Amino acid sequence: MTIEETENEIIEEFEIFEDWMGKYEYLIDLGKSLPMIDEKNKTDDKLIKGCQSRVWMHSELKDGKIIFTADSDAIITKGMVALMIRVLSGHTPDEIINSKLDFVEKIGLTKHLSPTRSNGLLSMIKQMKLDAFAYKQFKV
Repeated sequence: MTIEETENEIIEEFEIFEDWMGKYEYLIDLGKSLPMIDEKNKTDDKLIKGCQSRVWMHSELKDGKIIFTADSDAIITKGMVALMIRVLSGHTPDEIINSKLDFVEKIGLTKHLSPTRSNGLLSMIKQMKLDAFAYKQFKV
């Protein structure tokens, strides 16, 4: 499935809910299905800078595709990182770098997050794209 197809799937899922309480509950549920980071990777160097909550993210290149795992100590943030991993994990560095991630705006996430959570989401996206750029540049 392409990044855009996954984004469209998420937009459809969020359209089911009539209010933001339902969407927040769904986001929390998504966090429960987050591909968990190995405990050995929950180190300070894996923390996302710019997040109010603690978010650890690890990436590795397997067969030309980047696989992300993560964890957070906050349930909403865990759901946000689960969404980003669902969209970007398993894609090539170029696909990740070139992704527009329009779904974030289309599901209304940016309007319904506190400024600190919005900054955290942007920091997650930035880190994922930086990882993709590094893998592309250095063929790690």
